[in-house]
Amino acid sequence: MRFKFLLLSLLAIQGCKSPDIQEAEIYSTSEQAQWQRSPVQVQRQTDVDADIIVSDTEEQVIDGFGGCFNELGWDALSLLSEGQRDTVLNALFGPDGVHFTFCRLPVGANDYARDWYSYNETPGDFEMKNFSIERDKGGVIPYIKAALAINPNLKLWASPWSPPVWMKATKHYATAPGEHNDFREGNEVAGDHLIQEPEYLTAYALYLSKFIDAYKQNGIDVSLLYFQNEPYTKHQWPNCSWLPKSMANFIGKYLGPAFSEKHPNVDLWFGTFNCNKMADLACVMEDTDAAQYIRGIGLQWEGKDIVADVHQKYPDMKLMQTENECGGGTFDWGAAEHTFDLLNTYLNGGVNSYMYWNMVLQDDGASSWGWRQNAMIRIDSQTKQVIYTPEFYVMKHLSHFVKKGAHRLNVSKGNNVLAFKNPDGQVVILCANKDTEERNIRIACKGHVANVKLAPKTFNTITL
Repeated sequence: MRFKFLLLSLLAIQGCKSPDIQEAEIYSTSEQAQWQRSPVQVQRQTDVDADIIVSDTEEQVIDGFGGCFNELGWDALSLLSEGQRDTVLNALFGPDGVHFTFCRLPVGANDYARDWYSYNETPGDFEMKNFSIERDKGGVIPYIKAALAINPNLKLWASPWSPPVWMKATKHYATAPGEHNDFREGNEVAGDHLIQEPEYLTAYALYLSKFIDAYKQNGIDVSLLYFQNEPYTKHQWPNCSWLPKSMANFIGKYLGPAFSEKHPNVDLWFGTFNCNKMADLACVMEDTDAAQYIRGIGLQWEGKDIVADVHQKYPDMKLMQTENECGGGTFDWGAAEHTFDLLNTYLNGGVNSYMYWNMVLQDDGASSWGWRQNAMIRIDSQTKQVIYTPEFYVMKHLSHFVKKGAHRLNVSKGNNVLAFKNPDGQVVILCANKDTEERNIRIACKGHVANVKLAPKTFNTITL
């Protein structure tokens, strides 16, 4: 079955060339034809019975959108000629493309590294004399620098998946056995995986501090750090579980003081929180030692269940969706619709920023640990063909148009809708028709109405 995809609805309303009618363009993408334009009219009209009503109420500010720099992504890009690679990178970071402005990098290996590594595997080196990011110079760093060459204002944040194995109770990068590691049954550890003795906690704070220094020495500024990716995960790829009280203790008594002294310009955020237990979150956020250092909260996976509750309970705290759910290597229309649903959930829930996961992968999107996942761009390793997946266009029609500093606008009527007001006053409305039949809808905003025809199974974008 062929799905038709007309992408996202963006309504830009600034000023009128005539008092009553303005001409707009609708940007449309289907699986057969991407990024097409056609005209649509916007009329000055009030008191209408519209299907979608966007109010003037401004909600959270938008800090940006991005993805993650992973080794396997750079390996996929390295299959291409220099010209092809530049085209792909401009499609992700250039002003005419997705124009990502706020991206993630791992601290050491993650599940899309080529294999396991950390920056110091010398047992007992608590002073981190053997710390080195040399491995990253062959993958992650050139990937980031290629992006920075296109967008020098790209903001970067980081998180580790696992500390060095000698610092862990499991003495292994993983926390569970699987077909793609040598972790043995019976070696699982309940509770904290990082050894919670002061010398280890002090050394790990130093490890993370030296990471910031080393990247800066290589011309890359990291402005935001999470102490752990998914502290509730137990899998065969690199990860590390923490108990809530231990998270609070590490941030409040070790990481926070170290960064306050050595890296006062690097913000510490709590997460990435892959749990839907508000009590666990409160254990950290309401710990007086930890709370003084925390500048934001990152949520992913199970975090989507509580994002609105977190925003309501901590209204002055910045929120981030830290990892788009990665799918199963289908690269299909269903994945695009799921990503749109996630965008709706997190952005309407109050996040200030949203992160896609793998921007680029090759072939079936398999990780080194056997999980096939989706990406925005897929590269065929045999033919070197570059395929822009439906999720690429979902993100493009969001990140290309919604600028840093925009505010989300409240939608008082309508489903599958997101609305924003850019710093220059432009209003952006994104709506989806997930039905299998065409819909004629009226969109009302700021005294204007657009009559729009939405093709089946589409997202829609209108620009004035």
